[in-house]
Amino acid sequence: MLGDSRAFSGFSVGSTESVKDFYKDTLGLRVSEDAELLVLELGGGHRVLIYPKDNHEPATFTVLNFPVDDIERAVDDLSARGVSFERYEGFDQDDRGIARDPSRGAIAWFKDPAGNILSVLEENPG
Repeated sequence: MLGDSRAFSGFSVGSTESVKDFYKDTLGLRVSEDAELLVLELGGGHRVLIYPKDNHEPATFTVLNFPVDDIERAVDDLSARGVSFERYEGFDQDDRGIARDPSRGAIAWFKDPAGNILSVLEENPG
């Protein structure tokens, strides 16, 4: 029934104004505004809606993953732009905050200014 729908996801923030520059300038995404909403224009024609919510509480899980070809370069570039990477118990993370799994690949988590968890990840081929 919905197999051909151009679905999109969304998540909340306390204020879209507080995260707009982060997504646009720090992450380098195309960001458009529609009233109080932000729309992230991602590769492949995908979109993500960011909406303001009174009493916003950040999700305790990753809301947006960014696949990259070179995770070390992505982490270094984001770090140079002021992004801090999270450390989580139960994951063997290196000094940069990158966790590696030989069967899956590598991932590093960070938060937006509203506290939502994002990641960059490099998948193992095959």
